[in-house]
Amino acid sequence: MKVLISNDDGYDSLGIKALKKCLLELDFQSEIVLIAPDRNRSAASNSLTLLEPLRIKNHGNNIYSVNGTPTDCVHMGINGALDFKPDIVISGINDGANLGDDVLYSGTVAAATEGRFLGKPSIAISLTGNKHFATAAHVLVEFLQKYNQLKLDKNTIININVPDIPLVELKGIKLTRLGQRHCSEPVVKTKDPRGGDTYWVGPAGVAADASIGTDFYAVEHNYASITPLKIDLTNYQMHTQLAKFFDE
Repeated sequence: MKVLISNDDGYDSLGIKALKKCLLELDFQSEIVLIAPDRNRSAASNSLTLLEPLRIKNHGNNIYSVNGTPTDCVHMGINGALDFKPDIVISGINDGANLGDDVLYSGTVAAATEGRFLGKPSIAISLTGNKHFATAAHVLVEFLQKYNQLKLDKNTIININVPDIPLVELKGIKLTRLGQRHCSEPVVKTKDPRGGDTYWVGPAGVAADASIGTDFYAVEHNYASITPLKIDLTNYQMHTQLAKFFDE
């Protein structure tokens, strides 16, 4: 199985190194290529770079960086920039959770989404902190050992979140749905050295729906969370209601 790995934290981040290491240690034979942004591109979402050229830098050992977004990286990795045809795309291990509404902004999830857009089974994996990447790697390995038995439709992405705790404290793995956050905090206004106004995007809102069954609930109770996501954003319930309106 040929694996393309990417992320949004950058090609030299601890998380993607842990991801590559765990994949290399799996029993089955695989070819692994790492292609990721040349710097941190967190919250880049599904953006593509269209108005300027992209460049790939080869760092040896099948490691490449791109002066672009996570979506750029996966797009180039699958669509001919490299002499490589992956069977699966794995994005992560992210430094920080991607729970609930985070998936709309996450570059980690976006890299997996691009893989799915281009016809490849895709997984995004995140750690709620930046210490116990080995715990997240263990969860991924457990999942991959059963992965080939799954019959995933072409619209599915697997989103995994793992609490940042030692493996011995992990209680297990739960199948979850997306929770929901409150609105983000207000923007933070500051001054630059010349007295001009500058603004920082405020922190993400705290969990609004962290009830049993959500990804928030799982990680808060020391379980890894696995949530199947879909690319089709159509609101079918509202589509039915609007159909009646348009008929009238």
